[in-house]
Amino acid sequence: MSKPSPLDDPENAAHAWARYRRLMRFMFLFTVGVVAIAMAILYKQTEVVSPHFFIATALGIGFSMLLMSALMGLVFLSSGTGHDESVDNSLDSLDQDDDPNNGWRG
Repeated sequence: MSKPSPLDDPENAAHAWARYRRLMRFMFLFTVGVVAIAMAILYKQTEVVSPHFFIATALGIGFSMLLMSALMGLVFLSSGTGHDESVDNSLDSLDQDDDPNNGWRG
């Protein structure tokens, strides 16, 4: 039986999600700044290129940074609230089998 998650408490969950949204707002502003700097550097260092190059580069950098920050923010949220400790890892019993071939009959 798994332990109850601290995120089941509405007060803890509200605090954790507020912290996550604050982190994502900061990362959005940071991403916009990085994209602006990258576009300025590319504009100065390139010759005549299509505007699609700049659009694709900006979207690629922006999407990558926001996706990475969203996923890492969820890791921080899960770990920081104690949600990770409440997970029941019932696969540990499978690691302690007496079968040296781990079920493989080849």
